[in-house]
Amino acid sequence: MGGSVSAEHGIGLKKKPFLAHSRSEAEIALMKTLKQALDPRGILNPGRIVN
Repeated sequence: MGGSVSAEHGIGLKKKPFLAHSRSEAEIALMKTLKQALDPRGILNPGRIVN
């Protein structure tokens, strides 16, 4: 069907295991790159969706 597990309000911790079902490896890698660029010390929401 081409849908996603979440949309406007983010993925949420309960849906975290399903992120790879709706996003490509490249999209997840981009999320991690952005997280690292904006939070190099990992202090904002540690251990949440993108580690």
